[in-house]
Amino acid sequence: METHEHWMKLAVNLARSAEGQTSPNPMVGAVAVKNGRMVGVGTHLRAGTPHAEVHALNMAGEEAKGATLYVTLEPCNHFGRTPPCTEKIIEYGISKVVIGSLDPDPRVSGQGIARLREAGIEVVSGVLEQECLRMNEAYFHHRRTGKPFVALKMATTLDGKIATENGDSRWVTGEKARARVHDLRRRYDAILVGSGTVLADNPRLTVRLGGEAANHPLRVIVDSTLRTPPDALVTDVAEAPTWIFTTERKDPKAEKRLSEKGVRVITAGRGPRVDLDAMLAFLGEQGILSLLVEGGGEINASFLSGGHVQKVITFLAPKLLGGKDSRSAIAGSNPQRMADAVRLRDLDIERIGEDFLIMGYVDQETGKDG
Repeated sequence: METHEHWMKLAVNLARSAEGQTSPNPMVGAVAVKNGRMVGVGTHLRAGTPHAEVHALNMAGEEAKGATLYVTLEPCNHFGRTPPCTEKIIEYGISKVVIGSLDPDPRVSGQGIARLREAGIEVVSGVLEQECLRMNEAYFHHRRTGKPFVALKMATTLDGKIATENGDSRWVTGEKARARVHDLRRRYDAILVGSGTVLADNPRLTVRLGGEAANHPLRVIVDSTLRTPPDALVTDVAEAPTWIFTTERKDPKAEKRLSEKGVRVITAGRGPRVDLDAMLAFLGEQGILSLLVEGGGEINASFLSGGHVQKVITFLAPKLLGGKDSRSAIAGSNPQRMADAVRLRDLDIERIGEDFLIMGYVDQETGKDG
């Protein structure tokens, strides 16, 4: 006999199939089971479209009566862009609902379960909870803090270098690792670099997946004085929108030229540098749930020292560059103690072609909770 975990795992896999296209909504999967067999499945595909539960119930039809519904996230109990899923579940005669994780959205949190139980439906929660939480880590972080979940992505040599003294960085990693970066980008709402990276590399910051159609993330540039050239590739907003965060030190003429290109220029902070905390709060207010930072050493150091990073993604090439003036992945001020190092937890390590991918979460005991 199949277990709750078996069916929930299927629901998780269904949810993940829509990764990168549901924001600002979470990824959700649902499976309807009756007499030990699957009678309906569903995935939330895009914000504003029917939720996973609705797809699964519609597929199940009359067989939904008396069935068990497995869903990765607590069903909603409010009218938003779509009607409440709880009422649909009740209408179809589901007898039991098994839930992966609760929804922290105050419009839902606990209310979905309460409505189902009020209707006489048995509810089991917490099945594969950690998998369900991890899958929607950006959504949960945004609901808790009002800011996007920040992942810091680096590509370095074994000795932590990202470029030579004169800025040459092509290429640190191999072709397979670089292809993986584009797959990674499509999973985030926004991608960020500093103006130094724009000046040195003139990147597009778009998603290229070998001809496949892809949603390009919002491009975010941190530029205190508006050094970004109006002819830089990131100013072509026909490809993807670009927002530049700057300070009151900005050049008004440069702002006018960039604005005329369709670039959105936002002042964040009165000091000499962009206020990253204010920038993240603004992005969160605009519905940006996740942010991939692909900056140089100074940007990376600023995000880490400010406690703004939740996850670190490092592509590690089996190369030793050396050179005291070669550019490091993390610059900033010099720590005085090894105990000051930011520690990572829950590591995943993967071989990608000739390189390695190491992912981990920032141990908040070694930094501020941003």
